[in-house]
Amino acid sequence: MEAESHLNNQDSHSSSLTQKLAGDLARALKDGDKRRRSVIRLVMAAIKNAEIAQQVTLDDAGILGVIAKEARQRRESIEAFKQGNRQDLVTQEEAELAILNQYLPQQISREEIIAEARRVIEEVGARGPVDKRKVMPKLIAQLKGKADGRDINAVVTELLSS
Repeated sequence: MEAESHLNNQDSHSSSLTQKLAGDLARALKDGDKRRRSVIRLVMAAIKNAEIAQQVTLDDAGILGVIAKEARQRRESIEAFKQGNRQDLVTQEEAELAILNQYLPQQISREEIIAEARRVIEEVGARGPVDKRKVMPKLIAQLKGKADGRDINAVVTELLSS
């Protein structure tokens, strides 16, 4: 309990997501959950590194970006380990990904990405592939943390090419 209150009081300016991570880390330490403890520590270190690199304190949106990047790295590792026929490592990465996904907003479906993309394309008056640069920044900002950038890119490319 003492460790948890210490972690929660470390910074009065910390975001709600930072506080949740700190509380979950304390719980994982108390429960002896080594995998969760390891993943949360790794995320907290990645957040600190991003803050140092950007010279800012990340808000919840920035923290979600860091967590999404960690999740994307796990998905890429899972694919590589599957190709390398390393089921033991696939299982480990999948367990870590499941923990990371608990902190991310629910991912939207391809149909929802298409609907949002059509709305933004209409809004900015995009007519073809050359207008992709008008659509992407706005759409990515709206869907940050809810959809993978590669999926968004694929949908926009598809819609502007047809």
